[in-house]
Amino acid sequence: MAARLKITQIKSKVSEKQYQRDTLRSLGLKRIGDVVVREDTPQNRGYVNTVAHLVKVEEID
Repeated sequence: MAARLKITQIKSKVSEKQYQRDTLRSLGLKRIGDVVVREDTPQNRGYVNTVAHLVKVEEID
């Protein structure tokens, strides 16, 4: 079974650059406190690295 990532938005996107806002949106995060579960792929890791200061990431099985 592939590992999965639980991604939680912990900070606002209001003062961030447009590409970071777009990255949050592509992850499926709209507001503070939103949580999504995504597969642990290189693409999703790249998304997380782009907005690492706005999200909290946990690995789940």
